[in-house]
Amino acid sequence: MHECLKKTSTLIDTHCHLDADVFREDRELILQQALEFGVGMVVIPAVKPKHFAQLAGLADQHGNCCYALGIHPMFIDQVSPKDIIQLNKLVTQTLVQQNKLVAIGEIGLDFYVTKQNREAQAYFFGEQLNIAKTHDLPVILHVRSAIDEVLKQLRLTKVKGGIAHAFNGSMQQAEALIELGFKLGFGGAMTYIRAIKIRELARNLPLEAIVLETDAPDMPPAWLDKKQRNSPLELLKIAETLADLRRIPVSQIIEITRKNSEMVLPKIADLCTPLQALH
Repeated sequence: MHECLKKTSTLIDTHCHLDADVFREDRELILQQALEFGVGMVVIPAVKPKHFAQLAGLADQHGNCCYALGIHPMFIDQVSPKDIIQLNKLVTQTLVQQNKLVAIGEIGLDFYVTKQNREAQAYFFGEQLNIAKTHDLPVILHVRSAIDEVLKQLRLTKVKGGIAHAFNGSMQQAEALIELGFKLGFGGAMTYIRAIKIRELARNLPLEAIVLETDAPDMPPAWLDKKQRNSPLELLKIAETLADLRRIPVSQIIEITRKNSEMVLPKIADLCTPLQALH
């Protein structure tokens, strides 16, 4: 049995693609079960414009969902500068409505999959940082093989901060992001014993700099096989992994990472209702 979770100790999945097709058949059940597993809020980041309306709809329908709007670097070949204009208009309209938009994301740079469109990636990243700055919103970063380049852009366009999703850089790069107001996301990758660098970061970074995520349905934790889908239901065990690495109670991990999430994504504090104790 899991350690009893305090009423104020709500797990927050800061990165979950719940709009993905693999959740189409049982999305409602997953969200209900997530609450039973202590997950009081799921942040759904966008990846491309055609998903924007769906994300807003999911957040409106479910009390334990909120969302971010942005264009993922791996999809920028499918968009044009007009989409940046439309994104800015949509964010402006959405914020007037006071709904559950908490950040700009998932945005960033990915030089692991492709390096041929570096200039285009940099353009769209910079434009979306400007949108975040204009609207005083944090950002949710995607960074692969491009942390130094991302840091350069963040120093040029100083945004409110945000989350570096699935962080796997160096301690020095982590410290640079923290100095710029970012928290670092840890999830399934941390659960693999062979992920020595990531586990060392999770063990040694200031706990106040860490938030939890699943990146579901991607980045499954070590206990799932290739045929099993990742989901927010795994977040409690991910928290327990971090607790084991830090050698502290899981209740402390849950409490601190919740506060970290609410600090870096301030609107979550108003949206996230503490759960009743779970045993």
